[in-house]
Amino acid sequence: MSFTSDEVNFIVYRYLLESGFHHSAFTFGQESHVHQCSINGTLIPPGALIGIIQKGLQYVEVETSITEDGKVLDEKQIQPLSLVDALAQDCMFRSPLAKDVAEDQQPATLVEPIKTKDGTTKAEDTAEAMEVDRHVVAKNSLLITSDRVTTLKGHQSEVFTCAWCPSDDLIASGSSDSTARLWKLDGSPVIVLPHENNTNTPDSNRDVTTVCWNGDGSLLATGSYDGAARIWDKEGHLQKTLTKHQGPVFALKWNKKGNYLLSGGVDKTTVVWDVQLGEVKQHFALHADPVIDVDWQNSNCFASCSTDKNIHVCKLGSEKPIQTFTGHQSVVNVVKWDPSCTLLASCSDDHTAKIWSMKQSQCVHDLSEHTADIYTIQWSSANSTTPLLLATASHDTTVRLWEPERGTCLQTLRKHEDPVYSVAFSPDGKLLASGSFDTYLCIWSVQDGSLLHHYKGTSGIFEVCWNEAGNKLAASFQDSSVCVLDLRNLSSIT
Repeated sequence: MSFTSDEVNFIVYRYLLESGFHHSAFTFGQESHVHQCSINGTLIPPGALIGIIQKGLQYVEVETSITEDGKVLDEKQIQPLSLVDALAQDCMFRSPLAKDVAEDQQPATLVEPIKTKDGTTKAEDTAEAMEVDRHVVAKNSLLITSDRVTTLKGHQSEVFTCAWCPSDDLIASGSSDSTARLWKLDGSPVIVLPHENNTNTPDSNRDVTTVCWNGDGSLLATGSYDGAARIWDKEGHLQKTLTKHQGPVFALKWNKKGNYLLSGGVDKTTVVWDVQLGEVKQHFALHADPVIDVDWQNSNCFASCSTDKNIHVCKLGSEKPIQTFTGHQSVVNVVKWDPSCTLLASCSDDHTAKIWSMKQSQCVHDLSEHTADIYTIQWSSANSTTPLLLATASHDTTVRLWEPERGTCLQTLRKHEDPVYSVAFSPDGKLLASGSFDTYLCIWSVQDGSLLHHYKGTSGIFEVCWNEAGNKLAASFQDSSVCVLDLRNLSSIT
């Protein structure tokens, strides 16, 4: 068996996509030219890189279970290896100094130790307490059974994004298989929205990165790696193809009136489109690096964020930003205006979320209790009957609920064991859904932070979203599926 550098590069590229590192995947793909190779991506199963490494570890375990004289050790003497264990053994085999160095190093404390009355610390007690806390949370929640779940299959690769139509029982999804799809839950056939090549390059990447409905649910916008934004009607007919960006489009947002569509791209620019004419209303080239997210404040003003760590607030008709927020120390992943459009929230790889006001250049609150990258944020709905809240989801496996007026953390939601990539408030603001790469979709009580329900999927979750009635929840998965959870008549939810 042999392999080529193209095959290695493609599998690494797919691993980055599957892990949610879309921007890193794009950069790696451009440098390694993976889109110019002849590999059929649909033949690569999800988790291919991890699967290959695991098989390699099995061979290493076989080697370590055989003594020098060829005898096989007893099963009780064979210890399962991790990747780090295997590399460490290999390193020690190759270097005579490695063992001495390893023996001098003390193992790192992975949990914050508990201080006893006499001032000593008991890290093992802390670890046990954390584990007990995790099991208590899981024990008190109710598993959503398969009879309440509809699995929608048809995509040929990861489903990055999904969104409910605000006026119909209709779900849009976007995948790395170069299609978006419209799913009706009444048994109607799925409508496939093919993203035809928009460039002169035959092997142009057309992964669908984002989908977004307009306010009345009559039009769907999709963004793609080929640099185009496309507008479709509910029947799946292509209405407009909007081409201006010179790289992937990662963000699309309609304004409230529905006459303008805002796009942000890897080419460092944002574009406001006149949807009716299908033309550029205004082009903004203000960021120094790729634009990651955008959000409208009103029908004429919007915010954009970038890997350049900056946030710009722009207004149609003005060539320069009307406000620039600086303070993040790394990539800014998401920006979102609160329902009243007076506060802007942002989150970053610098482990913080921040709340900004147009009345001052410094952040109003610096939310810094997470211990890893914050991938996304979400405000509770304007229709909510509960006080305004901000949710943050992090690679530290937790979700936090914040009170924005004082900037205090009200709840830390612990159940997930892998990065959390999506959170969504129910329309009434009483529930919060979260999706993680640990395959779990969780439904939490906003009031006390308790875990009410959970569903275990078959692969990592990229996005979760509620329908307008708040009785169904959709999730898009790494294994190419979309699942719909029917939450009607669940006692702890109703």
